[in-house]
Amino acid sequence: MTVITICAILKAKSGKEEQLLGELLKLIEPSRAEKGCIQYKLHQSIEEKGTFVFYEIWADEYAINEHVNTEHYITYRKNIETIIDTMNVYRLHNLES
Repeated sequence: MTVITICAILKAKSGKEEQLLGELLKLIEPSRAEKGCIQYKLHQSIEEKGTFVFYEIWADEYAINEHVNTEHYITYRKNIETIIDTMNVYRLHNLES
């Protein structure tokens, strides 16, 4: 089993910060309940209020694939299409033992 960390950085379009935050908050509870979710945390930039970071830890690739195919994730992706400026997703593995 290879644990995978995801760091997703999302920036809202100007004036859409609160709307994006609302969509992100809706994603947390159902994602944390998924099998294979070890950690699912949302952060907001101190310097840029419209920038949000999801820090996620998943048990393996299968868990991530299941996550992105859930109804709540598909709905979230559709709902943010017009309110998001940029999204960068980094898939990471831990270098420490």
